[in-house]
Amino acid sequence: MNLSQNVKIRLIEVYTAAGTSAIDSAEVDMLGYDGVVFLTTLAVANAGNYVKAQQDTVTGMGSAADLLGTKVTPTANNEAVWLDIYKPLERFVRLYVTRTASSACGEIYAIQYCGRIKPEGATVANVVTDTVIGELHVSPIEGTA
Repeated sequence: MNLSQNVKIRLIEVYTAAGTSAIDSAEVDMLGYDGVVFLTTLAVANAGNYVKAQQDTVTGMGSAADLLGTKVTPTANNEAVWLDIYKPLERFVRLYVTRTASSACGEIYAIQYCGRIKPEGATVANVVTDTVIGELHVSPIEGTA
């Protein structure tokens, strides 16, 4: 088994310059998947700068609610922060970034896993959106890349 053929990788929010406004990522539709890992970075470690997960029953996240205990606060500047949500109780989830101290936020990625069918685009390369591209190589020999 290889990872790239069994997950769906999406860029759900682009880089956000330093500021103090909250960032709510695009929603992730969990239909057909058991879990999602969100991954991002925060430039400034501060108790008021953190990520958390939210969910909603409908697209648009109009009634998004925080998920209990999902707050993750970076402990060092430019630290990668990840949050794994397994079997959410509602269909749509997103990452919400709170910034009380001015901080840039890196791109936010969602990696969905435990899909009941292979992710769309999962052939040789797992190209799920036009912003994420890669290749799978099985037992490659040494030589020019």
